[in-house]
Amino acid sequence: MSENSSSETPLDQKLARDGSENLRVLENIDVQMTVEVGRSEITIRDLLRLSEGSVLELDRLAGDPLDILINGTMIAKGEVVMVGDGLGSVLERS
Repeated sequence: MSENSSSETPLDQKLARDGSENLRVLENIDVQMTVEVGRSEITIRDLLRLSEGSVLELDRLAGDPLDILINGTMIAKGEVVMVGDGLGSVLERS
């Protein structure tokens, strides 16, 4: 009987394969991705006074990383980048 050079048994390999196949089921589930620049708390009075050109102070400084959220849960930080004529975000860290 030859000795298996890998420490994985056939059962371990099957479980790993089954686990990967089970994860594929999740690949087509839609999630909501949000890239958050910052937040602000204001009164309804101030909200009603906002108009084009109004400046709203946020809880972040210019250049601070953005929060990247999936279904409301922060998964990473990122920065804004130009992608052609639009904007994108590059993940920095979680």
